[in-house]
Amino acid sequence: MSFHSLPPSRLVLALVAAGLLGGAGATFVNTRHAHASAPPGIAGAPAGAAAGQPAPVHPATAAAAAGAPDFAQIARQQGPAVVNITVSGLRSASDDAAADDDARSGARRAPEDPFLEFFRRFQGPGGGDRQALPVSGQGSGFIVSADGLILTNAHVVRDARDVTVKLTDRREFQARVLGADPKTDVAVLKIDAHDLPVARLGSARTLEVGQWVLAIGSPFGFENSVSAGVVSAKGRSLPDDSLVPFIQTDVAVNPGNSGGPLFDTRGEVIGINAQIYSRTGGYQGLSFAIPIDVATRVMQQIVATGHARHARLGVSVQEVNQALAESFRLQRPEGALVAHVEKGSPADRAGLLPGDVIQRVDGQPIVASGDLPAVIGQAAPGKTITLGIWRQGQPAERVARLGDADAHDRPAARVAPASDHGRLGLALRPLAPEEKQSTGVDAGLVIAQVSGAAALAGVHPGDVLLSVNGLPVGDVQQVRAAMTRADRSVALLVQRDGARIFVPIRLG
Repeated sequence: MSFHSLPPSRLVLALVAAGLLGGAGATFVNTRHAHASAPPGIAGAPAGAAAGQPAPVHPATAAAAAGAPDFAQIARQQGPAVVNITVSGLRSASDDAAADDDARSGARRAPEDPFLEFFRRFQGPGGGDRQALPVSGQGSGFIVSADGLILTNAHVVRDARDVTVKLTDRREFQARVLGADPKTDVAVLKIDAHDLPVARLGSARTLEVGQWVLAIGSPFGFENSVSAGVVSAKGRSLPDDSLVPFIQTDVAVNPGNSGGPLFDTRGEVIGINAQIYSRTGGYQGLSFAIPIDVATRVMQQIVATGHARHARLGVSVQEVNQALAESFRLQRPEGALVAHVEKGSPADRAGLLPGDVIQRVDGQPIVASGDLPAVIGQAAPGKTITLGIWRQGQPAERVARLGDADAHDRPAARVAPASDHGRLGLALRPLAPEEKQSTGVDAGLVIAQVSGAAALAGVHPGDVLLSVNGLPVGDVQQVRAAMTRADRSVALLVQRDGARIFVPIRLG
């Protein structure tokens, strides 16, 4: 959808794929390295088990006795439509060595704050063009038409030269990748076969938090493994360039489950298992699935044209925290704060400005900044939308005609971190003519020195101050005037290395 990415430069946000080719895994935050092709361990008794003590009961087993869904029937009826996918391709030796270094060290560097390295790529050897080496990986998928259409994750088949699909009856077919959409992590495969078992597709729209769901896939290569759990949340936005409002569950999903179906209690597919949150590379209770409604829209476009199209608005947005909410006189810290508007973009033509807070799109609430890419990215290019915004303490509306993300290869909006400490302390000077030319800024102030709350909030010497609480500033007097109207916090719009971001500062 081509939102403009916001650094900080150390912010690492990525959709992650496990396995030697990135085809066997699920996304996670990790501090240890793992491989989808690692040999399976031998499962023993639980660590706390002892003679004379009752064996622990899995939640699904306990719930079944209390009238839970018949998971056995769902697995029996829908399992034959789930396939194992094996991929092979080439990756560079340089990335291979880097992955081996991580494996030898046994750990990755811990993030410096909750935003940094929130998602790291989990993949095996490979990744570049230098000295390519053959690699392989595994994933899952499911059949959606009797003549061989298969849905899976885009990261499962990323960089694959050969794709092999294995059915539950042990037959194997070479598959063609009809298309893959990295923005939603959906891919469509085709095998030459007929009269195949087909998974029943449902809808995630009526899914409720707390509802039982079941996953079938090939974790660590163990084909047609079944796991069950409940829906933990809906519409979850992840800071990874994705345009997907994820379904969060506590279903056990591991490397190899990627691309496999998530079923509801009716035995209908309501999601594609795609990501996990983990510090180890394995399941830790947080799994994320792509809603099937999103996947089917992408599939229809890929089957028709070979690729999927997504809309773009042309803004950089960041999260609204409590300090920013107070600075912009918002009742609650909700919405997507516009930090930058691309010139000539749909947002620019609609009259959006830095400092606007987008609260609704066609009446749909935007609670977190990550909600905006998911809503815009799923819209069709050329669609006219109404944006409900908050500007200078007042509600307003703007109408925008969305552009085509394919015409502007830009990443989705990323949530930028913001701090909220202490007292304000800035030494400012006017921009020199050569600085105006080099930065592309006509009006603003160079931050010469930083102390107090501004320094703690992440403001750096050399940053260019553009506005205070949404009011443009071109001289020190304008800054002082804006500060006299400030309450407990102020929001500074600064430009650094060509990127713009709002930084909230507590006044104490």
